[in-house]
Amino acid sequence: MKLYEQLANSIAQSIQEGVLSRGDKLPSVRQASECRGVSPATVFQAYYLLEARGLVTARERSGYFVTGGAIGIPPAPSLEAEPHADSMQVDVSELVFEVLESIINNHAVPMGSAFPSPFLFPLDQLAKCMTPALQAMDPWSVMSNINRGDAELRRQIALRYMIGGLNVCAEEIIVTNGAMEALNLCLMAVTRPGDTVLIESPTFFATLQSIERIGLRAVAIPSHPQEGIDLEAMERAIIQHKPQACWIMTNFQNPSGSLMPDDKKKALVELVTKYQIPLLEDDVYGELYFGDKRPIPAKAFDTEGLVMHCSSFSKCLAPGYRVGWAAPGRYMKAVERLKITTTVATSLPAQLAIARYLQKGGYDKHLRNLRQVLLVNQIKFIEAIERYFPEGTCLSVPQGGYFLWVKLPDGVDALQLHKLALADGISIAPGPIFSAQRKFTNYIRLNYGQSWNMRYEMSLNALGVIVKNLMR
Repeated sequence: MKLYEQLANSIAQSIQEGVLSRGDKLPSVRQASECRGVSPATVFQAYYLLEARGLVTARERSGYFVTGGAIGIPPAPSLEAEPHADSMQVDVSELVFEVLESIINNHAVPMGSAFPSPFLFPLDQLAKCMTPALQAMDPWSVMSNINRGDAELRRQIALRYMIGGLNVCAEEIIVTNGAMEALNLCLMAVTRPGDTVLIESPTFFATLQSIERIGLRAVAIPSHPQEGIDLEAMERAIIQHKPQACWIMTNFQNPSGSLMPDDKKKALVELVTKYQIPLLEDDVYGELYFGDKRPIPAKAFDTEGLVMHCSSFSKCLAPGYRVGWAAPGRYMKAVERLKITTTVATSLPAQLAIARYLQKGGYDKHLRNLRQVLLVNQIKFIEAIERYFPEGTCLSVPQGGYFLWVKLPDGVDALQLHKLALADGISIAPGPIFSAQRKFTNYIRLNYGQSWNMRYEMSLNALGVIVKNLMR
């Protein structure tokens, strides 16, 4: 990343975090040059880049002023305890499918989608990588790599772990059909029907569907929208219910966007190690950070192979290719056998295309560009919510990913809002689909992983009007 881009990103992050507010004047070029130890030309380039992103504007003879960012970011929703800590059968699939089927519509504004815009990914470059990769393919590799996946792709994934400071060798990795297959295989490897699993509340609806499909019971542990799961409540639930596994997102949780601090991740691993409970770590958003470096996963603190780390390229590089992986620790053999007896293998052409793309060295540049777009989009969404939504609206401001977890004023029914918004051509994800108990009735999840334009401005305006009407 060039120096001016680093400076621009640093200023953009200050705007996102509210350190710089709309209307604030940026330091003069001379001041910024002296303070940062860079040339005036570098400062000019950074300010020009911020201006192109719509975050600052130049005023003649006055300097640069912040035009993006929050006027006063509403406080994050507070941690809400579950009404009881009993284990429960999960029955959410019908509600989830009803919501999902209604928002799969190319004509609706996709704020309820679980994916960023496909136009943000290097699909042309991936396609160009596939043909030469297939031409160079050793026919015997179809059989030799059938169980764990393409050897070169696993080596590239192991390199990504190494860059992040983790020692995971290629032989410990199993390539899967997306992260969901990785997580499902890991869950099946350590549980049987009737077993209990600890989950976060709120949690990704696919987690609930997996638990329901396998016939497990769930214990929902409250999770804070900034720091993640409540570890004290988690230990109490472990003592009471003796669960066979827990399933947690430590980095930019879906839907809340929470990022668990490193010391809390360490304490989480110490907790599951103390009670010898497998931890399924869903880390599909870890590369989409807005800070200086990728947040480390809980896997980094694992010394006994209890953390089953799962991720994929679907959210950050290749949506539709369905290439994910698991690093399941001590449960490697069980997960590998389940893979062979279920889907057998993952598409080899897709694996080869991604492996070749990673070899060519463009992945980190793509990620930098993607993170820049997401950060600017987040700021734009927050601005619009402040302008158009009623008083009493609260939201989390995540440090990565592409979701906003929005708490609406008391009395607003998120499911009703979902139906009214959809009739107006706007999709949202209502809170109850993220809860085993169908809680969070006045919460919605909004996806800002789209290229910002007036369509989204107008849609958030319309959504705010509907929310206000539901309050009457």
